[in-house]
Amino acid sequence: MRKSSVLYAAGLVMLLLTGLPQLTLADGPYKVSKVVKVGGEGTFDTAFADVEARRLYIPRKNPGRITVFNLDTLEPAGEIPDAAANGVVVDPKSGHGFASSQPVTMFDGKTLKTIKTIDVQGRPDAILFDPFNQHVFIFSHIAPNATVINAVDGSVLGTIDLGGEPEQAATDRNGKVYVDVRDKNDIAVIDARTLTVSARYSVGPNGGRCSGLAMDLKNRILFAGCRMPQTMMILNAADGKILDSLPIGSTADSAVFNPQTKEAYSAQIDGTLTIIKEKSPTSFAIEQTVQTKDSAKQMVWDSKTNRILLLAADFLPPTGPPRAGVAGYGGKMVPDSFSILVVTK
Repeated sequence: MRKSSVLYAAGLVMLLLTGLPQLTLADGPYKVSKVVKVGGEGTFDTAFADVEARRLYIPRKNPGRITVFNLDTLEPAGEIPDAAANGVVVDPKSGHGFASSQPVTMFDGKTLKTIKTIDVQGRPDAILFDPFNQHVFIFSHIAPNATVINAVDGSVLGTIDLGGEPEQAATDRNGKVYVDVRDKNDIAVIDARTLTVSARYSVGPNGGRCSGLAMDLKNRILFAGCRMPQTMMILNAADGKILDSLPIGSTADSAVFNPQTKEAYSAQIDGTLTIIKEKSPTSFAIEQTVQTKDSAKQMVWDSKTNRILLLAADFLPPTGPPRAGVAGYGGKMVPDSFSILVVTK
């Protein structure tokens, strides 16, 4: 999950679109219903919605800190300083939060006070909380690719070699964790009990460099948002069988599955939000493509209110030539332009 302070150059986007099914902005019930100007210094990355505690956590850098908002009103609710993180999770049972910073910051979810910092190897990026055994997975593009932490006491339980660059992960809440391994064009299946890789599911040749991942827990279906080519790969989580592939926008970076509506959401850096309808466990269709805002590739879903919240900002024009295969290459973020977009029906 690269910094959101950069965008694909136009030439690279056109190159990637050549020969692919063209994605059109389809009408539908979803729309951007509200834009909240947050501003403030620094870039942003993967947010986290604590639905039970009604808090929204957003990592900011330069300076590094975690900004906290009321999930209902989107008004500021606090800040966790000195945490230059790429992601945040909170364990609702212990009340402990974790930021994928270096070192990892462990904090109290009620007071927002730092409990301790945890030294880990690698370069912390994506993060996942697995309620199955109250473990926190810290993912890194360099070895070790995953560090597992006990959410109760913050102890390091072990590391996992994923053989590549992990991106978004999903848990089945029953002993398995799935994670995109972007540069290997596959999904690694982690045994949450033994902390080993038990299987690998290829997304090729129709999908590659996947960075978004969501799961339908009931029907055990994975939705992997891929960048090259730009497709949503849909797989059976039990055996990795590819069920379908559908076109999405440029540079997907986050995916969510809504079990209430049987819809998968994929947010892209080109300012599109693709909504895919699961008509049955074997039938899928693009329901709508919502125009959001360039850079809005990170999102969270509030299951209580059924709102989708996207993070976005304004950026200066790219300062260099496009580089094939490198996501997020463009200009600097315009100061004080950070916003939260609310998408609803």
